[in-house]
Amino acid sequence: MVVVDKPSGWTSHDVVARCRRIYGQRRVGHSGTLDPGATGVLLVGLGRATRLLRFLTALPKRYTAELVLGVGTSTLDDSGDVVARADAGAVTGDEVRAAAAALTGPILQVPPMVSAVRVGGRRLHALARQGLEVERAARPVTVHSFVVTPTPEPAVWQMAVTCSSGTYVRVLAADLGSAVGVPAHLRQLRRVAVGSLGEDRARSLEAVEADPAAAVVAPADALADYPAVTVDAEAAQAVTHGRPLPGGDEPTRRTPLVHGDEGAVGVEHPPWRVLDPDGSLIAVYERGPSGGLVAAVVLSA
Repeated sequence: MVVVDKPSGWTSHDVVARCRRIYGQRRVGHSGTLDPGATGVLLVGLGRATRLLRFLTALPKRYTAELVLGVGTSTLDDSGDVVARADAGAVTGDEVRAAAAALTGPILQVPPMVSAVRVGGRRLHALARQGLEVERAARPVTVHSFVVTPTPEPAVWQMAVTCSSGTYVRVLAADLGSAVGVPAHLRQLRRVAVGSLGEDRARSLEAVEADPAAAVVAPADALADYPAVTVDAEAAQAVTHGRPLPGGDEPTRRTPLVHGDEGAVGVEHPPWRVLDPDGSLIAVYERGPSGGLVAAVVLSA
């Protein structure tokens, strides 16, 4: 795994292509798309480790951004055309904070037209480029924390969001604007963490290219948010063949994944890392119906 600090102007696919060239790997993927204008943590898997990306995609994510009240855009961020304006001078801080609180917790969110969601077999962003807008079903997401603070710039607020996978932060900004009665859009979006892998672990593409080996994060560390079981050499051999493991101590119902001022955020019934005696990740197992652990991904398979 490589924790890349994606620069603005690059697509997530661009980053994958660059890493494919740097590491000489054909099999490269990422754990969650960032918009071209966004920056921050993008987790890239190399070789067999790409099979682990779905576990990283499932982790909560943390973002910072700026909310601009009084101006709506076609893309809900500052890359689009201005489509609406209104005076936001009468909007109070209490109203903004109350709207953010109302958008915290389990909510339903309509994906934006500029997204990779498929409707009728076609990507929404492809339809949007043709000037089309189609009906989209609302999807359940969870906003664990949504904190807004004023900035020196009038009608601009700093946002800090911790949310489930699949949450569109630009939609949160637009929905907050609707709640206080004015159009709104997002700018300066940055993903600061995926699970406990934060921007302090991320490297620029230039740094990755300068020292590729130093940028690699071992799979066991990349999935450190999940509980682990260490097996002896004999059991490790069985694990490489995908054999079930007996049930161990049940992890806490909500295993902590993200820590910050807002507290810990977790996932229910997490998968388990299976480590060999040297601490290397050899597989990821999930709790089976009978209580034992069954193979979800075996890295040596």
